[in-house]
Amino acid sequence: MEGSCCVSVFLVWGLFIQTSAYGQSPGTGPFGGRPQDAKTTENSLQTTKTKFLLFEGHEGQGCQIRLNQPDSLQQCGFNTSRPLVMIIHGWTVDGALESWVWQLAAVLRARAPVNVALADWLSLAHSHYAKAVHNTRRAGHEVAALLRWLEEAARFSRSNVHLIGYSLGAHVSGFAGSSIGGEDKIGRITGLDPAGPMFEYTSPSERLSPDDASFVDAIHTFTREHMGLSVGIKQPVAHYDFYPNGGSFQPGCHFLDLYKQIANHGLNAITQTIKCAHERSVHLFIDSLLHPDNQSTAYLCSDMDSFSQGLCLSCKKGHCNTLGYHVRQEGQSKRSKKLFLVTRAQAPFKVFHYQFKMHFINQIETPVEPTFTMSLFGDKDAVHKIPITLGTGITRNKTYSLLITLDVDLGELLLIKFKWENSAVWANVWNTVQTIFPWGSGSSSSGLILKSIKVKSGETQQRMAFCSENMDDLQLHPTQEKTFVRCETTSKKTKENNR
Repeated sequence: MEGSCCVSVFLVWGLFIQTSAYGQSPGTGPFGGRPQDAKTTENSLQTTKTKFLLFEGHEGQGCQIRLNQPDSLQQCGFNTSRPLVMIIHGWTVDGALESWVWQLAAVLRARAPVNVALADWLSLAHSHYAKAVHNTRRAGHEVAALLRWLEEAARFSRSNVHLIGYSLGAHVSGFAGSSIGGEDKIGRITGLDPAGPMFEYTSPSERLSPDDASFVDAIHTFTREHMGLSVGIKQPVAHYDFYPNGGSFQPGCHFLDLYKQIANHGLNAITQTIKCAHERSVHLFIDSLLHPDNQSTAYLCSDMDSFSQGLCLSCKKGHCNTLGYHVRQEGQSKRSKKLFLVTRAQAPFKVFHYQFKMHFINQIETPVEPTFTMSLFGDKDAVHKIPITLGTGITRNKTYSLLITLDVDLGELLLIKFKWENSAVWANVWNTVQTIFPWGSGSSSSGLILKSIKVKSGETQQRMAFCSENMDDLQLHPTQEKTFVRCETTSKKTKENNR
């Protein structure tokens, strides 16, 4: 955790210095005034600094589509019967495109029947951060100009356009959508960890917003705040805003993983480690293309704390959606929906989400804080020794809810083995209680009882109940493992949900 703080402090401090040097406060809007209309923008673009490259199936410079030159469309092999997906990169320190651009382009071409293009605005993005922010509006206008020209020259509908913008590129996409003019909107915009500094808490017209396309989705992966700034924007900016692992930081991106990065990237390891969480948004999106039959599901929730208790694993009324390329585009409204999920530290990123509700009865006056583990057995696989943390001591009669995530697909959950791990302190407490209250082995009473375990699968929406295999001995003992099997419950609501 300490390493991740160092990463975000380093990045945010660098951005703060650059914004100050450029003469703007990071807490104020970067532009001011109203957006230019389409006609004014068209007249102002005598020459475009943004290059538009169509990828032809292999890594390289691509084929340049030139505004107002119809022959370039034919020369580059633009297919008007296929949708257009345009990648828009972010701020650049060294003036070069990052490797993920080629990777995303290649995967899109291989997995989707689309035209794949790049809006190369390097000449505008390779500058001090604050100046690059200022240039995002111009880059967006130039993207909009190209799309209007495609409508006129090739009768290509803007509704068939999907802009994928990373970091500052997400806001470039937003400005393209807001400045294109006309009654119809761009089909879709995807913001991959939209940049935070100088955009956070600005008005919708000054950043990516749901108004910029018929459908807008965003993936937030590096929103940890320091000194009032975060690398990725924290606030919702889309119809569906996804917050993997809460959005603040990503597993596998700590400085503790630096040695792994050195093995993979050599001298560039520090740079790779610093941008790991920010760029994770890109790789989550790529992962969704590589594994179309194994998509990551996210769930509508108010915050990560509630999600971590397993309280938000509902798919009713559109309360869940698919992260990435195959997101379900439905129910757009002006109010953004915040969705949460957990991911692995490396691809494939998908995990399986479960809510576990455990009903404990504690007949000891003092709250019990033992350590538990749980083994799960399904008809496809099994997972052993999952540590269980309840957060608070077990009181007299209480149900605890928690989220369990698994890397493997268990299939249908059939059996649970629950163990009170060895603790010298609680073993002594147990022995003392047994001495004072000498319950027999067949007694249904004890100092600590796990009465039932109820489980809900997020991915399948199935609800299950588990009861002790031996109903004549419900008491928990330190170091002993108890087996819980599927059982019926008396709850009418639970029975209805199982239908």
